[in-house]
Amino acid sequence: MATQSVRFRGMELLIAYHRNPSIKVRNQLVQLNAGLVRQMAYRISQQCRESYEDLQQIGFIGLIRAIERFNPYQGCAFSSFAMPYIRGEMLHYLRDKGSLVKIPRRWHDIQREGRRVTKELTLTLGRLPKDAEIAQALQISLKQWLESKLVTQNCLPLSLDVTVSQTADSPTTFGETLTDLQAEAWRHREEERQQLQGAISQLDKKTQIALESVFFQDLPRQEVAKKIGVSPITVSRYVQRGVNELVSLLQPHTSERLAS
Repeated sequence: MATQSVRFRGMELLIAYHRNPSIKVRNQLVQLNAGLVRQMAYRISQQCRESYEDLQQIGFIGLIRAIERFNPYQGCAFSSFAMPYIRGEMLHYLRDKGSLVKIPRRWHDIQREGRRVTKELTLTLGRLPKDAEIAQALQISLKQWLESKLVTQNCLPLSLDVTVSQTADSPTTFGETLTDLQAEAWRHREEERQQLQGAISQLDKKTQIALESVFFQDLPRQEVAKKIGVSPITVSRYVQRGVNELVSLLQPHTSERLAS
């Protein structure tokens, strides 16, 4: 129930900020969605040497940018919209500081010298040199040369078009094995929309109109009051009661999702 209350509170704040941006509302949204930043900071901190605290601070910049650019009327969940901004800000920070995977300086030096030696041997031999010839010119073992090549190659970006398996009909690329995050996010949004619409349909007619007019059509409460023939105060009561009823109706769906 608390989760649903927070979600509706977030919806109200996002609509309020979209209509009239203010630092106060933005800070409330940052506090409300700080968990998104912590989640991404923890995930990325497990893959690099950057501290969780530093990544978290950078992530809040991405969260603020997402809040400033989010349109609550486009039917997209804010968490799905914000995560790429948060993750992108952290990755930009890491990219500016260097590689995500730290390679020992010795391997860098060997590869740099190896490129120089390869050019010289190619001119001398009239062909590309073999690994053993490069290692001999560098005065290191063949094993050391091959290890330096392997480490460096493993830190290069992997093409999504590279073939990872071959079937009788066609090859499977690396990109095809990855989860389509956009499709997955769309599926979750559609499930949430259907659940919300189903819950709203169980409310009485005036409460339905009040909720849809205030949250989805962004109508002033005075205008909604004229629309359904009640006072603005009564509209506020309808809205509050409707939110509480929706929390109760949606609670079973939340429990099922957490259990799965």
